Parts: sequence; C-alpha cells; structure tokens
Amino acid sequence: MSVTLLIEEPRWRANRGLGARIRRAALLAIARGGRGKGAVSVLLADDAALRALNAGFRGRDKPTNVLSFPSALNGYLGDVAIAYGTAAAEARRQAKSLSDHTLHLVVHGVLHLQGYDHEQGRDARVMESLETEVLAELGVADPHAGHAE
Repeated sequence: MSVTLLIEEPRWRANRGLGARIRRAALLAIARGGRGKGAVSVLLADDAALRALNAGFRGRDKPTNVLSFPSALNGYLGDVAIAYGTAAAEARRQAKSLSDHTLHLVVHGVLHLQGYDHEQGRDARVMESLETEVLAELGVADPHAGHAE
C-alpha cells in the first residue's frame, strides 16, 4: 500500500507536517476499511479544480470539499481530490483546524474508494463509525459529534 500526494494549490504547503499526516490517515483508512488494499493518490487542489472535476464527472457545476474516483485497476484503489478553499471555509465554520478537517476528508474519501457510502442511514452510521475510529487513532476529535456535516 502506498499513498502518492500531489499538491497543486500552494496554500496547502503552509500546513507543516500535513503531508505525513495525510499519508498516515489514508493508510489507516485502507487498513480499517478492510474492503480492499492498494495504492491511492491524494490531490490537494483549489476550488476551481474541484469545481471542474465535479462538473465533469458528477454534472454539478460547483466546488465541493472532496471527491473520490475509484479505480478498476488491480492494486490501485483510486484517487481522492480535496479543495483548499472549501475545506478551509468548512474548518473555520466548524471551529476545527484545517489539518484535522483535511484528515477527515482524506479518510472519508478513501472509505468511498473502498465502496463505503453514506446515502442510507445504516450505511452512514457504519462509515461515520469507521471515520471516527481512524481519526481517533490520529488524535482528531470525532467530526460527527455535536453537528451535522
């Protein structure tokens, strides 16, 4: 298992140590998710890039915080992309550090690569429980406690 980190948006670089934390979060999510092993890539981009991806692949012409693109290749789970502006704004609104919120988005995205979903109540509870478990191991507070995401 490996994690490739691509930093397209320079503002991400201001968060010292974030790259190592992202790699650890992704590897823990792969291990805890248990629905497949393999490499992943994480793209740290800006809102314009995520807006283009969201429009092109989901038909939604707006930026979003995180997107996951599962792979059909053996040994490669897929790609996760995160938007700086959207993630930073969410972190501020939720009174979290950008680093902690980004780790949540990475874990969330990697679990999607393994087939987890949050559209139905039971599925959402399973996915949220895994997120909380992985984030606790990383020293990040439960992102689902006390507010809706």
